Amino acid sequence: MNTEIEEFGVYDYVIVGAGSAGCVLANRLSADPDVKVLLLEAGGPDDWIWFHVPVGYLYCMGDPRADWAFKTEPEAGLGGRALNYPRGKALGGCSSINGMIYMRGQAADYDGWRQLGLSGWGWDDVLPYFIRSEDHVDGASDLHGGGGELRVERQRLSWEILEAVREAAAAAGVPKTDDFNRGDNFGGGYFQVTQKSGWRWSASTAFLKPVRYRRNLRIETGAQAEQVVIEQGRATGLIARIGGRRVRAKASGEVILAAGAIGSPQLLQLSGVGPGALLQSLGIETLLDRPAVGGNLQDHLQIRCAYRVEGVSTLNTRSASLFGKAMIGLEYAALRSGPMAMAPSQLGLFAYSDPSVASPDLEWHVQPLSLDKFGDPLDAFDAVTMSVCNLRPESRGEVMIASADPTQPPQIRPNYLSTPGDRLTAARGIRFTRKIMAQEPLQQYQPNEFKPGLECETDDELADAAGRIGTTIFHPVGTVRMGTDADAPLDGELRVNGVAGLRVVDGSAMPRITSGNTHAPIVMMAEKASDLIRAARRA
Repeated sequence: MNTEIEEFGVYDYVIVGAGSAGCVLANRLSADPDVKVLLLEAGGPDDWIWFHVPVGYLYCMGDPRADWAFKTEPEAGLGGRALNYPRGKALGGCSSINGMIYMRGQAADYDGWRQLGLSGWGWDDVLPYFIRSEDHVDGASDLHGGGGELRVERQRLSWEILEAVREAAAAAGVPKTDDFNRGDNFGGGYFQVTQKSGWRWSASTAFLKPVRYRRNLRIETGAQAEQVVIEQGRATGLIARIGGRRVRAKASGEVILAAGAIGSPQLLQLSGVGPGALLQSLGIETLLDRPAVGGNLQDHLQIRCAYRVEGVSTLNTRSASLFGKAMIGLEYAALRSGPMAMAPSQLGLFAYSDPSVASPDLEWHVQPLSLDKFGDPLDAFDAVTMSVCNLRPESRGEVMIASADPTQPPQIRPNYLSTPGDRLTAARGIRFTRKIMAQEPLQQYQPNEFKPGLECETDDELADAAGRIGTTIFHPVGTVRMGTDADAPLDGELRVNGVAGLRVVDGSAMPRITSGNTHAPIVMMAEKASDLIRAARRA
């Protein structure tokens, strides 16, 4: 193996990871022609067709050209199961393979961050950053942006069974809504998506491609980051492997990690910033003993309740024949609509698990299909899946390296359903699902629960069942959290405590998970971070 290190130039900013955050940062920071920016992405270009056709997530997940293909460790709360843990590995990162749902979360999420002492992160503070990057199908308003880079549209499809579920949810006390992004997402409605005219609109498409020819922006794919260079308490550059060469890129300003909730803590630990005992056991010099780096992992566990239905078409049977598949393909080719244009989940519901809860803590992703997990074949009969998740889990997990080799995956332990509160919320979520499915608007379709099964009745039985049928909904965050306490890896401006010139800008920086899907909040965080970084340069 070649161990020589070649010099790769001097840049004002070296950004690791061209995902949802990295693409935004590269765009905003390189807008100043006097600033040199290097963007490194371990994956390849996003030039595969399935990165752009919305249904392509089915083909991207698990494919090494698109996915890191991580797995969790066996999870006690899931009956010892280990889960596939997809993470994007291409320009656009997870935004090139995700469910395309545009969901900000709740105002209370960000006000809660502010109440932790993180000034500047309340709802009123962050809303302008959501608006700045948005290009909403309805144009600009007090709550939405028009003319930004990130296109947000309504879905281009219609399913009779989904409309019936929405009506049933209203009968069960979940009112209809046409917009989940006003700060209070209580209600039932159709998810808005990051698409444009039936095509996926990833962070790469939105933010990177329009500026990729800027002379002061260098984009390198196939660039595996190995170590942040830290000298006398300051990040001065990065060592990476590109095309079989080991190179060192120097940063005269800052090194910015945007490698995600798995990649960023992994790289910090490889660089000597993390739990000292772990690093020493792997032969890595501890530059900064930070036990919290890699901890605080939070994720949304989706409990995939499924119901067989009669007398209505779902994707299960519509796609079962060659004729059905051909018609789906023709509909997309002619109109950019139908199943090939749809997000994995189309209908959303947000509700309270209990009257004592201050804001909605349950989210359903409703799908006109059923399967064990994405990537598996659809069932042979018509069915609807009511995936319900606890939006604010108490359980905390970790991401820890198992080797000093940067090519080896870290150990991922989400620790799902590890608290009594999470088990109770899971049981309540299944019960609420049953309440919705029992409402009159759905009875003509004779919904028949086959997951988890009506034999599960008590709280413990339902929580155990949740562990059997639950899986990730791909929202890991929190592993390099912001905070004001002595243990926090980051301060409120996303700077690594104890290392000058080093920031982390991605979902790992969230102190607490947001109440919904995480792509839009990460774009917002990168927008805000770009202002913080530019202000620091001017100071």
